[in-house]
Amino acid sequence: MGAVRIDRTDPESGEVVAEVALAKAAADHVPTHHDDDVAAEAPGEKAPEDDARPVAAFFDVDNTIIRGASSFYLARALWQRGFFRKRDIVNFAFQQARYLAFGETTQQIDEVRSRALFLMTGHSVAEVVAIGEEVYDQVLSQKIFPGTQKLLDAHQAAGHQVWLVTATPVEIGELIARRLGATGALGTVAGHENGFYTGSLVGDMMHGQAKANAVQKLAVELDLDLDASSAYGDSMNDVPLLSTVGNPCAINPDPRLRKHSKTIGWPIREFRGKRRAAKRGMKTASWAGLAWAAGLVVRSVTRSVRGRLGR
Repeated sequence: MGAVRIDRTDPESGEVVAEVALAKAAADHVPTHHDDDVAAEAPGEKAPEDDARPVAAFFDVDNTIIRGASSFYLARALWQRGFFRKRDIVNFAFQQARYLAFGETTQQIDEVRSRALFLMTGHSVAEVVAIGEEVYDQVLSQKIFPGTQKLLDAHQAAGHQVWLVTATPVEIGELIARRLGATGALGTVAGHENGFYTGSLVGDMMHGQAKANAVQKLAVELDLDLDASSAYGDSMNDVPLLSTVGNPCAINPDPRLRKHSKTIGWPIREFRGKRRAAKRGMKTASWAGLAWAAGLVVRSVTRSVRGRLGR
C-alpha cells in the first residue's frame, strides 16, 4: 500500500515499569486504570525465542502518546514561519479545540490534513522536518503522557518491536519514533518530487481502516505474530487497528471508543487524569470552550501580526 513507509531505528531498552492486563471480566466490569495504577510488565509475549515470531506494539500518536493533535502543533510552527495565512491557523486551532473536546471524526481529519497538504505545496521536505525537530523539542516532548511512555518503555524492555501508526505525515511520525527509541512509524505519505512537496497524497491517509491495512501488510513483511502483539488508540476510528492484534487497549478513549471497549471487554487506560477525562465527556460547555480557544488564537495571531508590522 502506498501509504506505508518504514523507518527502522535501534530501540533503547528501558526498565520494565508497565503492564496492561487483558480484560477477563464481563463487559460491564471492565476497569478503567489510571496512570498511578500502571504496574510492572508489558502485555503480550516475552522477548521471542530464536525460533519464535517477533511481537510488536502499535501506538496511535495523537491523544494516545501526545496530548492533543501533533499536526496542529506542527501547523502552528509552520504558520510562524510564513507557510500559512492567519485564517488557516485559526481554523487549525478550532479543529484542535474540537478534537480535545469531542475526539476526532473522519470528516474533521480529512478536512484539516487535505488543507495542510495543499498549503505545503512547493515547500522543502528537509525544511519541514527541521521545523518538526524544533516542534518536538519545544512542544511535543512536554506533552507526552507519562503512562503511555511507561507502556512504550515496557514493550521495548520486553524485546517487542514498537511502531507508531499515525495520520500525521510520515516524516513527523518517524521523527517522533526516533526520539522515543521506537522501531519505526507508519504514517500518511505526502507526495514530493526532488525534495519538495507536490500537494498530493501517496496512497491512503493513515486513518481508520488504512491503519489496520498498514499493520497487516507490515506483519506479512516482518512475519509478526499479531495474536501476541498489542495496539493502543484513543478514538473510535482506531477500532480497525485495535482489532488486528490479540492485546488491544484503549488509551484516553473518546466516548464512543470507551463505550465500545466496555461492551466487548477491552481494557481501558486513562492517563489524562480523572478531572480531564470527565471534562472531555461533558459537552454542555464544550462549544463555549471552542469559541474561547479560537478567540485566544485569533488574538494571539493578531498581536503577532501587529508586532511584525510595527518593526
